[in-house]
Amino acid sequence: QVQLVESGGGLVQAGGSLSLSCAASGRTFSGYTMGWFRQAPGKERELVTALRWSDFTIYYADSVKGRFTSSRDNAKNTVYLQMNSLKPEDTAVYYCAVKRFWTDYANPHRYDYWGQGTQVTVSS
Repeated sequence: QVQLVESGGGLVQAGGSLSLSCAASGRTFSGYTMGWFRQAPGKERELVTALRWSDFTIYYADSVKGRFTSSRDNAKNTVYLQMNSLKPEDTAVYYCAVKRFWTDYANPHRYDYWGQGTQVTVSS
């Protein structure tokens, strides 16, 4: 059984930084895609970044490009999301998720396992 445990998040002022982590367990993830999604109240869940575990190919949404950085620690099966220059519109619950393969990585319905979510709040 795959488990994803998120940590990090919190409250920060605009322009500040936060770091999220997602520790994965239950299998090896070669060939899998790890995604970070976010969902703000009243909005649909959207992809923030997707990482292909096998070769570290990364996709960033235009809204976070240049501000957010995804990384991984193979030994710990952990993915990180470093968020800099945060804006109030980044406020949301952030989720990590995992799916097999890279195809259709932006579609949340394609992901098989999800973390519990962590709140990120950016004050103006």
